[in-house]
Amino acid sequence: MAKYVGPKDRLSRRENFDIFSAGAKLTRLNVPPGVHGPKGLRGASQYGRQLREKQKVKRIYGILEKQFRRYVEDALRTKGNTGETILMNLEKRLDNVVFRLGFAPSRPASRQMVSHGHVLVNGKKVNIPSYKLVIGDTVSIDSKAFAIPEVKKATEEKDIKIPAWLERKALVGKVSALPKREDITEPISEQDIVEFYSR
Repeated sequence: MAKYVGPKDRLSRRENFDIFSAGAKLTRLNVPPGVHGPKGLRGASQYGRQLREKQKVKRIYGILEKQFRRYVEDALRTKGNTGETILMNLEKRLDNVVFRLGFAPSRPASRQMVSHGHVLVNGKKVNIPSYKLVIGDTVSIDSKAFAIPEVKKATEEKDIKIPAWLERKALVGKVSALPKREDITEPISEQDIVEFYSR
């Protein structure tokens, strides 16, 4: 299972968006990474804009190029809006659902919880972050995970906004519907991603 293990702040600075939910710990968000600072005032080309959008979505959901391309190819074979299908399939990933339910403070943390076997789907342990959930699936965390301070703090958070397609009671969540485009709050232009792969 491949994942990015390099410096994270520089990725958020590159995309000008707090990708890893670092909050106040993230410094210089508006300054691009690199020792020489911003290079000129020239605007990005159409290709550059599409590339940045593709990279941002990959980094938000914590997947690498080969896996992301498979999501795109699957969406291209499916009827309907290709861009929205890509995002909906990413939203149904187990690690993302654990994060959306408020069981973890960030997507990298939820991915680690899944990988370490702390997440149960329909009462059975699943340690595959990309596991695709369907309507009716229940997601819960084991007692060992609740002993982790960051997880305990995240689950006790009162202001967590759970998307309409998910339900949560205590430490059990349920997929009650398919995700919709309006459920995704991150600034994403899926059309740029489709155009990037359609070249």
